[in-house]
Amino acid sequence: MTQTAREIQFREALREAMSEEMRRDDRVFLMGEEVAQYNGAYKVSQGMLDEFGPKRIIDSPISENGFAGLAVGAAMYGLRPIIEFMSWSFSLVAADQILNNVPKMLYMSGGQWGCPVVFRGNDGAGGQLGSTHSWCVEGLYSNVPGVKIAIPSNPYDAKGLLKTAIRDDDPVFFLESERMLGDKGHVPAEEYTVPFGEAALRRQGDACTLVSFGRPVNFCLEAADELRKTGIEVDVLDMRTIRPLDIESIIRSVRKTGRVVVVDQCWPFASVASEVITQVCERGFDYLDHQPLRVNTEDVPTPYAKNLEYAYLPNKEKIVAAVRRTLA
Repeated sequence: MTQTAREIQFREALREAMSEEMRRDDRVFLMGEEVAQYNGAYKVSQGMLDEFGPKRIIDSPISENGFAGLAVGAAMYGLRPIIEFMSWSFSLVAADQILNNVPKMLYMSGGQWGCPVVFRGNDGAGGQLGSTHSWCVEGLYSNVPGVKIAIPSNPYDAKGLLKTAIRDDDPVFFLESERMLGDKGHVPAEEYTVPFGEAALRRQGDACTLVSFGRPVNFCLEAADELRKTGIEVDVLDMRTIRPLDIESIIRSVRKTGRVVVVDQCWPFASVASEVITQVCERGFDYLDHQPLRVNTEDVPTPYAKNLEYAYLPNKEKIVAAVRRTLA
């Protein structure tokens, strides 16, 4: 089927995904701070209250632990909540609900009750928000079995992955970036979903494999453009989800290139990049011509100053330098 050519913003893609799934399934509802009357703190849910009403687009008090707990009960009762954290930094106050209850409910109930909840919101440094509002939680939360974690890098994947998440019978942590909500990209009007656990090859080359997810994928593409100027072509793999992780695609690329750099906006110690490199060494050590490298945020609290925040995050210059090091 031919897809309609159109470009919409990342936030609009998220809104379309939620609205389409709410029309399809009346068990789906959205709850969070300012999602209804204010149309969303970042205008992701703009207009949804008018269409679906206050029983399905629900403003919550500033109590993440409370409305995350409500989601657990609602999901066990048969509903399919979408819970918006204005920032994933705020999810830390709901840690017992989302990490101790949600992922374990199906196991502890002997398969009687699951928790098909989607927790979504902004993750990572949002642009001069300081240390406590800039948490990048995937390194911490991916350690917990029983959840799936999706991290889109573009509007197309944002819509397709979110629709998949809402339909999934397992709990899903859906991590967005405030810095990307205004990004525009091709999103067809026709029905589609993006499956979990299938990486996307954004660029092709044979010099090195760049592995990333979420916003840093775009830094990898910038680095690939810079490297191309000197004749260096790299694979850029967008993982899309880190639970499940498409390690097979990574190994297939490393078999071709012999080198790998993992770009991750988590802190380096016990990060997603650490896990990816471990699995590469376990499964593809004989294919490597150079030690695996990673480009993470610096191992310090997120700075407020704009220039320091840039230096703290993964960026094009750091990625280019890492790739050149593997080729030295």
